[in-house]
Amino acid sequence: MRDAIPSSGNPGAPPDPVDSATAVVDDRGVVTGWSPGAERLLGYSCQEVVGSPVSRLIVSEAGSEDGPPALGTHVAETLLRHRDGRAVEAQVRVYPSVNHRGHAQRVLIVTPPERSRPDLVTAYEAFAQCHLPVMVYDSELRAMRASAGAARELGLSEEWMHGRRVTEILPPHLCSRVEDGMGRVLVSGEAERFHVRGRARPDAPEKVWSVTVSPLVTPAGRVGHVEVSALDVSEQYLARERLALLNDVSAQVGSTLDVMRTAQEMADFAVGRFADFVTIDLLDSLFRGVEPKPSTTGAVPLRRAAQQSVLPGMPEALIEPGDVDDYPASAPPVRCLATGRSSLHSTEDEATRGWVQADPGRAAVVRRFGIHSLMVIPLRARGITLGVAVLVRHRREDPFTHDDLLLAEEIASRAAVAVDNARRYTLERGTALALQRSLLPRRISAQDAVEVAHRYLPARTRAGLGGDWFDVIPLSGARVALVAGDVVGHGLRASATMGRLRTAVRTLADVELPADELLTHLDDLVTLLASEEESTADHESDLAIAADVIATCLYVVYDPVSRRCTAASAGHPPPAVARTDGPAELVDVPPGPPLGVGGLPFETVEWELPPGSLLALYTDGLLQGAEHDLGMGQARLLQCLDQPVSRPLETLCDEVIRSLLPAQPEDDVALLVARTRALDTDRVATWDLPSDPAVVADARARVLARLDAWHLPDAAFTAELVVSELVTNAIRYGQPPVQLRLIRGTTLLCEVSDASGTAPHLRRARTYDEGGRGLLLIAQLAHRWGTRHQPTGKTIWAEIELTERDT
Repeated sequence: MRDAIPSSGNPGAPPDPVDSATAVVDDRGVVTGWSPGAERLLGYSCQEVVGSPVSRLIVSEAGSEDGPPALGTHVAETLLRHRDGRAVEAQVRVYPSVNHRGHAQRVLIVTPPERSRPDLVTAYEAFAQCHLPVMVYDSELRAMRASAGAARELGLSEEWMHGRRVTEILPPHLCSRVEDGMGRVLVSGEAERFHVRGRARPDAPEKVWSVTVSPLVTPAGRVGHVEVSALDVSEQYLARERLALLNDVSAQVGSTLDVMRTAQEMADFAVGRFADFVTIDLLDSLFRGVEPKPSTTGAVPLRRAAQQSVLPGMPEALIEPGDVDDYPASAPPVRCLATGRSSLHSTEDEATRGWVQADPGRAAVVRRFGIHSLMVIPLRARGITLGVAVLVRHRREDPFTHDDLLLAEEIASRAAVAVDNARRYTLERGTALALQRSLLPRRISAQDAVEVAHRYLPARTRAGLGGDWFDVIPLSGARVALVAGDVVGHGLRASATMGRLRTAVRTLADVELPADELLTHLDDLVTLLASEEESTADHESDLAIAADVIATCLYVVYDPVSRRCTAASAGHPPPAVARTDGPAELVDVPPGPPLGVGGLPFETVEWELPPGSLLALYTDGLLQGAEHDLGMGQARLLQCLDQPVSRPLETLCDEVIRSLLPAQPEDDVALLVARTRALDTDRVATWDLPSDPAVVADARARVLARLDAWHLPDAAFTAELVVSELVTNAIRYGQPPVQLRLIRGTTLLCEVSDASGTAPHLRRARTYDEGGRGLLLIAQLAHRWGTRHQPTGKTIWAEIELTERDT
């Protein structure tokens, strides 16, 4: 019966069923069906009406006095008899039908007359005039109805679309998805909603549609038709898409603190999403960490930081990353740098045409790839213009729009902050590295005790440089102090603290303090530094070193004469030793508390090392990493040291770094490797002297004889005077026993020891004084001199330089 209902263009189209009453009359005029709506309209129940002739319900045609009509017409204005006797004016529509036995019958639909509801709009009329795109398709996916909105968006009339399939109505990029959805709804009977993007017709702009496919169910519960409605959600969809893009920018751009890498991340992000080719050029000073100051006149050289294309190999590029491109003053990028404002261009506008024509290579690229639209976006952060990004389209047919420009500006502003952060990091890291390298030993002082090699690797993370350091300090008696330390923290503060600690260690080592006493004094200094910084933190919080200064330090002294090592540690990893006659091992040095804890003692440990042994000092950054823990790092270090100890130390350092560290270490690393030497007995002469002034002449004679045996004639005169003064002072002012020792190395070392703890000092002798000039004479003749205290007394030593003939 549904197929017999005429369309809304026919005046006999069915009324809205909400207000209608329905009755069924057989071919004899007997009522066989009565709806609840009819009961409400006329007051008769179903039992009262069914089986009685329909004529008893009809008074007459409205406005007629000829009695009840025969109901042969399709539509009639009629007066119906209510159960209470009053006449009800109604419009009756008659539709032929058949019952379940195939006998003819008529369906009567009764509604208030049209003239009594002049403003009534039927459902069919409402559908036809609907401004939303709505269409009804049958089970074969052929169009049955189309709203005015659908006809407008598709650019087709309802008459033309009637009976046509989806593939004939919708564009190819839309029809497949809509058709698949309609097929699923016909089977499942459940509505579906999805989004499609494209043009409804070739000359229409691209839009995003929220499509709803709903089943139309018959009274029998069968899905024979589907309704397709589309809602334009382009603005909401694009807004969400832009928000998602910006979120992706925050997550993907700026993952490192490298200027080039950050620029490349922006280029990679933009290409394919809304640009076909992207170049990012930065002012050259940016790569040195210096705040850029672009010139607003003349040609501007810009260094290519990054570029990306939808085409493999980036054939549109004229230069490679790292190269410099000179832009003429009239070019849009230069104007963008000068004004700090972005711009949208076509390759046909005057500014772009002049720029392209001035460069034949650029003009060839524009013609070859069909570049038609571009955007020039400044990279600005914190009020500074860092560079410019140029976004190009040639694969996409649509030119850039103003909305695209706004989106690109937002992306560029976020990327510019990341680039500026990288610039600031580069500047701060360069400053910290320069400071740290200036505080580390530039060259190792000459000494006879050990052969050394070292490595310092700064961290490559955002935390910045740390406070790792090492040092080699020559001591008296041909000894040497090897130092490794680490200040907790990163950045300029850690580097500055490291410099202060290294200077303090050198000063305390020059005083010849034992290892444990040296660390005790150093601990007091760190505690003092922390208290000073805490008191100034409120006033200089941006410059002050961290209030909680914590550092570690390992201090090792090696004596090439006795071949013994003495070490003390303040919370630092233990040294590693590889002897010529055994496996490499870690020395069991009492760890001690870190510097800055205060109030706790330090202990020393001694051990003997044969000549040619390896001694390795390091910071914890060498052992701990993402690929291994502390224990595994120590095992790898010992494995490297276990190789032949005679190999070059530079090669050994490279092997250790390569074996234990990644390409980008997460923490600073300091490594100091020493190969021990020994001064044989033929290079050391020792004499015990009686406490008698007459022995001074004998001491001079012994020294001259030994220098003659060592073939050091040029040092004899100076050595004779120095020894004479030192022995005289020891006998006159010191306490027995007195000992004289000569050590021949790169210099000649003269030492006189006695049991007195009183240290001599320089003084100015008056004109007629008989003494007081000895130490002054020694200070003038010796390269350097000093006093070394020990448990049994003191040693006065003087170092005499040797001439080329002597060496």
